Amino acid sequence: MPRKLVLKMSVSVDGFVGRNDGDVQWIFPSLDEELQEWMVDRLGQAGAHLMGRITYGDMAAYWPTSEEPYAAPMNDIPKVVFSRTLSEGSWAPTTVVRGDLATEIGRLKNAQDAGEADLLAHGGVGFARALVQRDLVDEYCLVIHPVALGSGLPLFTAPTGLRLLSSEPFPGGALAVTYAPAR
Repeated sequence: MPRKLVLKMSVSVDGFVGRNDGDVQWIFPSLDEELQEWMVDRLGQAGAHLMGRITYGDMAAYWPTSEEPYAAPMNDIPKVVFSRTLSEGSWAPTTVVRGDLATEIGRLKNAQDAGEADLLAHGGVGFARALVQRDLVDEYCLVIHPVALGSGLPLFTAPTGLRLLSSEPFPGGALAVTYAPAR
């Protein structure tokens, strides 16, 4: 059975994953202890962390020396970075993938030696949108924060039907929802 590709993103109540300039500081006021534990648990369940080159660069500069609770799963679990310009990863264990996105995602989902744990994709918005637009996402794990941005960077740029799988509220006002595409 193929592994699922789960896209994990924080979003505002009006559907944006970042301000127009990419700023995401608005997520932190609602990041309470229970939500943090939930997020660390989700990260730790991943068989691999998938990301684009820009997000990879940001994370590779931060997580190896971090002592935050997220650091262990971020550092220990294999990373797959999609890039046409990066030649190798500096944040072990990392594999750089250069081929067609849909082909490579299919290969990762069906890899026999990789175990059964899900593939967990992290934004940037460009990488996340590419996954959405190519219909590669099997589950959307969205943390909806109690803030409306009014404008910003949307995850979805076309109508996308979703089917609710689960939801969990947190004391700080955030809501974690998991959706499957309504295929």
